[in-house]
Amino acid sequence: MGMWVQRAVGLLLILSMVALALMRTPDVPAEGLVARWAPAPSDFIDVKGQTVHLRDEGPRHDGAGTPPPLLLIHGTASSLHTWEGWAKALRGQRRVISFDLPGFGLTGPFEGAYEPDNYHGDTYARFVLDLMQALKIKRALIVGNSLGGEVAWRTAAMAPERVAGLVLVDAVGPRFTPQAVPVAFQLARVPLLNKLGEVVLSRALVAEGLRSVYGDPSRVSEALIDRHFQLALREGNRRALGLRVRQMVNGEHEERLNTLKQPTLLIWGERDRLVPPSVGEDFARRIAGSQLVVLPGLGHVPQEEDPAGSLVPVKAFLGLPH
Repeated sequence: MGMWVQRAVGLLLILSMVALALMRTPDVPAEGLVARWAPAPSDFIDVKGQTVHLRDEGPRHDGAGTPPPLLLIHGTASSLHTWEGWAKALRGQRRVISFDLPGFGLTGPFEGAYEPDNYHGDTYARFVLDLMQALKIKRALIVGNSLGGEVAWRTAAMAPERVAGLVLVDAVGPRFTPQAVPVAFQLARVPLLNKLGEVVLSRALVAEGLRSVYGDPSRVSEALIDRHFQLALREGNRRALGLRVRQMVNGEHEERLNTLKQPTLLIWGERDRLVPPSVGEDFARRIAGSQLVVLPGLGHVPQEEDPAGSLVPVKAFLGLPH
């Protein structure tokens, strides 16, 4: 009996190894993704040895009275493409800069002057200040979704004179309890499985993650799944995602929120189960004078799920015509 068990276990291991080999999804060099995902007006610039994918659109007047440019920061496992709807609507009136954070999209993992494998919030905030310096931007109004929202308020706390205002969209900040977490994020925290995630990725897993953060999962298109899946395969991105997820500390430095003085708009999807609207209420209590707008029917990425509808309160905040 023991021999049959050993043979069965051995056969199972062999089959598992074969299945793993068949499922293996190798990294893709950035050059293999640029043609499709970085058409004009995309550009690449050097920031202290870090190659950064960005789009810098709209008027670039620097005279007195010119409103500060808008700096748009995406969330975890996303890219600058999440802001395409907002950028298209705003670039006729304001300078709009969107970019891929290190570890995501076409920017790729931290390199150059940056400490490898360090994806903490403050590291990202310092990177944003370096990016502003490279673009010769003295002050910006920073817009951030999820992780991007965390990076935005950390930047404002770190260098308040550089940040003219904040738009925080379903942002991470105060301690909270998620109601639902994408499976990929859960696996990234599990020892051994997180290593497996660096070489194996299914399109179905990406689709599950996207549908879980949309208020209306039927809005998740095949094209959207393709984009997230292909950019996740950019060389080094899956490892960086695992590191970022494991380095997250719920509520870390939340006391800094009480020090923020910048005009702040808080936007939340009513159906956000990853970072629930109660977190937006906590932000509103902590940031004096901030305004919270909850968008009915939308989830964790309202700027992507309904660009036009979610932009209405932003235009009002910016003093732009609807």
